[in-house]
Amino acid sequence: MTRLLTVLMMVAGLSVPAAAQDSTPAPADTPAAGAAPDAAVIGDDEDKGEEEGQGEDAAAATHDATGKFDYGFSGIMARDNRTDLAPLTLASGSPVAGGSYTLKSGGFYRIAINADGSQELALSGGDFFRAIWINEIVINDIEIRPMGVHSIEFDNAGTAVISFVAITPGRYTLSIPGTSGETQQAVFTIQ
Repeated sequence: MTRLLTVLMMVAGLSVPAAAQDSTPAPADTPAAGAAPDAAVIGDDEDKGEEEGQGEDAAAATHDATGKFDYGFSGIMARDNRTDLAPLTLASGSPVAGGSYTLKSGGFYRIAINADGSQELALSGGDFFRAIWINEIVINDIEIRPMGVHSIEFDNAGTAVISFVAITPGRYTLSIPGTSGETQQAVFTIQ
């Protein structure tokens, strides 16, 4: 008998959190909790067949996330949401970037890195690459989807295009290893 009472108390205790979850406050566009329920909102689902009423009730229970997160069918990675940044240049004696870059966290970006082949050069920036999520790196129409990158090195002339989503706010640099000049780095600020 004691075991039966213990089991009943456990079941009653487990049902309390579920009942608390069901009693969420009503959104502003629905009737207040004390108001009489509207027949069109609640309906008699048990009496209707599967052909009738299923679509209406499902549509009434759907909550659209519009406004801030209205990215369309393809989401954040849609071509319409992508911002093309000014390209970086790897050339002997030339500045890497024309200026600093200001990015927004959650923004989708694409940047080209062009090397002229005048010297074997690389861009290194582990902190920057850890602060972004790389969608892909495209080199000679070959798409690479890496889990992580620390640097990109060019032995010959070519172009690498990186598409990424900025994630962690902060100030980051991509620089040519072994150099200390301000023109030999690209500065990215993620807000």
